[in-house]
Amino acid sequence: MTGVRRLACAALLCALSAGCATTEARRPAPPPPNGRVLAGIDVLEAEGFRRLRGRRVGLITNHTGRDARGRSTAEVLAEASSMTLVAVFSPEHGLAGAVEDGSVSSSTLRLGGRDVPVHSLYSGGLAGMRPKPEQLEGIDTLVFDIQDVGARFYTYLATMGMALEEAAKAHVRFVVLDRPNPIDGITVEGPLLTDPELPKLSPTSFFPVPVRHGLTAGEMALLHNAKVRHPGLQVVRMRGWDRRMWYDQTGLPWTPPSPNLPYLAAAALYPGIGLFEASNLSVGRGTPYPFGWVGAPWLDSERVVELLQAALLDGVEFSAEDATPSKSVYAGELCRGVRITVTDRRRLRPLAVFRHINEALRETHRNDFIWRWDEARRMLGSEEFQRIYQRDGDPVKILLLFNRDAEEFERTRKPYLLY
Repeated sequence: MTGVRRLACAALLCALSAGCATTEARRPAPPPPNGRVLAGIDVLEAEGFRRLRGRRVGLITNHTGRDARGRSTAEVLAEASSMTLVAVFSPEHGLAGAVEDGSVSSSTLRLGGRDVPVHSLYSGGLAGMRPKPEQLEGIDTLVFDIQDVGARFYTYLATMGMALEEAAKAHVRFVVLDRPNPIDGITVEGPLLTDPELPKLSPTSFFPVPVRHGLTAGEMALLHNAKVRHPGLQVVRMRGWDRRMWYDQTGLPWTPPSPNLPYLAAAALYPGIGLFEASNLSVGRGTPYPFGWVGAPWLDSERVVELLQAALLDGVEFSAEDATPSKSVYAGELCRGVRITVTDRRRLRPLAVFRHINEALRETHRNDFIWRWDEARRMLGSEEFQRIYQRDGDPVKILLLFNRDAEEFERTRKPYLLY
């Protein structure tokens, strides 16, 4: 079977097996009441902070934690007279979301007329992502308010999961101020994390969920708590959010959750294109199209685009475009590349885009395109993709791996859905 025919066959099978989530995701979402979704922090404010009254609070947040008036959640809680903000904890990329590589330093923040300590939850390895017992002293409630992007290997929800575990050990209440899944809460894609060793190795492989899980932070906390069993977990639900909504339908302003996700289209492609960060392919960091472009100096972009166009993927177009990344892989080198343009995000399946680019590269650049398999295992959730790739790269087997797990998880997640 030729490469073009194999790609087209996989595309057809994908369309036939996409399931009920695809149908729901393609229906337009209703507008939020009064034109805006109320995030968890806004609901907390509207309730007069009653859930935190009299509490000594540690807040896990960053620059994405803001209320409807644009005030940071740290500022809001520090000024609330019914509670005491004891400390702030910051995740990967730091409190301002500007740190790209390496660990994040601890510091202090001037809030409510006093200095509040800021503890880093990204200070080295998995141990550096957990609040330490001494940092929890004097705190009876941990609050989490960070905007996630909807991909398992993004680290913010892993930070939440580890903090929930530490809160349970310390008998500290845990409150999640919920926020939207920005790429809809219907669609589930990709292989399930099945390797039990992976959560001990990396925050990119912490939860046993597919790559694109379709959950909010609050729902992921409930799912994880089935294992943790912390009786003090509480989720402050949003008001007005519908699972079919994309972020720009919520009325909430888009705040780039990290430096390389500057706009929603990048987040839409991230669950698929982000997997290539475990390879020697640039994913567009340091170009105008992070996660909307892939390239390398050795890439035959015209041939790869030809194969991708033959796959007839829904919701996306491909074109050859050269670029010189300013950072990360091939920084400062002219790269032949493939521009990925989202034409219909409701039909877009970023994991299908990943599969077809992977197949095209395997066919055209068998000796140039290289996976770093230890990293790929952590991002994909098991070694099964590697075994298929190294044996014969059968795109139908990869398709079945991805779709089988996604369909199984749709059933597993139902008890934890809040919306």
